[in-house]
Amino acid sequence: MLQADASSPFPATRDADRLIAELYAREYRPLTRLAVLLVLDLETAEEIVGDAFAALHGSRRRPRDSEQALSCLRRAVVSNSRSVRQHRIKANGSALLECSEIVAALRGLPQRQREAIVLRYYGNLSEAEVAAAMGARRGMVKSYLARGMSSLRAVWPSEARSAPPDLGVS
Repeated sequence: MLQADASSPFPATRDADRLIAELYAREYRPLTRLAVLLVLDLETAEEIVGDAFAALHGSRRRPRDSEQALSCLRRAVVSNSRSVRQHRIKANGSALLECSEIVAALRGLPQRQREAIVLRYYGNLSEAEVAAAMGARRGMVKSYLARGMSSLRAVWPSEARSAPPDLGVS
């Protein structure tokens, strides 16, 4: 955690601002990759991540440390991605990113399975962290992962399974 600046009239606020700025520099790209895989659209993913950082910065409850802040950001990205997908389904219009075979395979999964797989395998989160980000129990996450991976194995060629594909997002 960052140390308070004794000369500052609002040391906790400045520390939180500095923490958010450091998180933005370090986590913007990984969170954008996560959002791209959830909404399948780079432009929308960038908006979702930007909105998550803005909400965190504007929140009355400022993060105490980077782990708490990152957890809040992941939860916001997943939740906002879910909302975007639901709005697209209602509007029946989707601008999907066609950047690889895995995106096409992920598109065929139910939303919760796709979220769990993206968070676990592309976000490199533990099952407990995935559960926290999705707002689900760990047992449900295990179920989503098992079912989703089973579906992906059925449609994704075995030679392509050896390494994660390039998703066009750096």
